[in-house]
Amino acid sequence: MAAEEGKRFVDFKLQNQDGKTVTLNDFAGKWLVLYVYPKDDTPGCTIQGKSFTASKQEFDDANIAVVGVSADDVASHKDFCNKFAFTIDLLADPNHELLDAAGVGQSDYKGTMYWDRTSFVIDPQGTLRKVYLKVNPEGHERVLLEDIKAMQASEQNT
Repeated sequence: MAAEEGKRFVDFKLQNQDGKTVTLNDFAGKWLVLYVYPKDDTPGCTIQGKSFTASKQEFDDANIAVVGVSADDVASHKDFCNKFAFTIDLLADPNHELLDAAGVGQSDYKGTMYWDRTSFVIDPQGTLRKVYLKVNPEGHERVLLEDIKAMQASEQNT
């Protein structure tokens, strides 16, 4: 079953780059950006990781957590984080449990299938608010920050 805007997001239980188990409930009371990227240590994925790390304080100040997800394993995530000094969590989904449940698509690139770059915005109650498909990694963190701040502002006005 694919994730659907307006419904509770898929419950997940995945390990981060340090082997710590992370679940959707860990983010209760916070906004969450869960971004799916194709592969550790590739150009677009590195741009995204660096961009989210560079803007982490802005996300923190707005009560927004950011986590990346790919099918790479914990060891690969650890190496990727260490290489570029990422300060965000990367969740390992080597069995594609979350990727499949959330309905993330796949694309063929030079004969290899990769998960599509997709971002999910989840509100503090765990409801999926917005899905971004086939994301361009350049500047996407700015779009997310502005969109979520607009969502937060509209909630305060209701």
